[in-house]
Amino acid sequence: MKALLGKSVYLRALEPEDLSFLFENENDEDFWQVSHTQQPFSKYLLKKYLENAHLDIYEIKQLRLIIALIENDKPIGMIDLYDYNPKHKRAGIGILVLNKFQGNGYASEALQLIIKHAFNHLDIYQLFACVGAENLRSIKLFESARFKVSGIKKDWNFYNGKFHDELFLQLINV
Repeated sequence: MKALLGKSVYLRALEPEDLSFLFENENDEDFWQVSHTQQPFSKYLLKKYLENAHLDIYEIKQLRLIIALIENDKPIGMIDLYDYNPKHKRAGIGILVLNKFQGNGYASEALQLIIKHAFNHLDIYQLFACVGAENLRSIKLFESARFKVSGIKKDWNFYNGKFHDELFLQLINV
């Protein structure tokens, strides 16, 4: 089912068949910096995660969807709503598009699909994103979707032997 359908990509729920895709990408150290991962995930742990992927955002406070190409159903990334807080009607948003698929507008399209879904179907009032200050591509992506930088977390993340700032971006549904 392609419920969150764009022009080039669609967002879909996780399936058991995504185990290899998750294992490969969750364990790619190039992505650990942005996901704050510090150790590899086992297939066993990811399989358990997939077994609970059917639970809704109200129960587990997270929604992870696969970004897939319409033309061939190939998964090219993931997009998450996390730290969902129903009382305050907000959630964080994170996105990962595999390097070889970047620069084609897929991330922008997926971001627009999840924003529309969050505001229209999940009753979310605001979305936020935390992006490393040096991650100019991600900053540009979120700003192109009308997110505004509302704060800087100084020396927030430590990697490559030094501290780095992180930007806090928000999109309020007004």
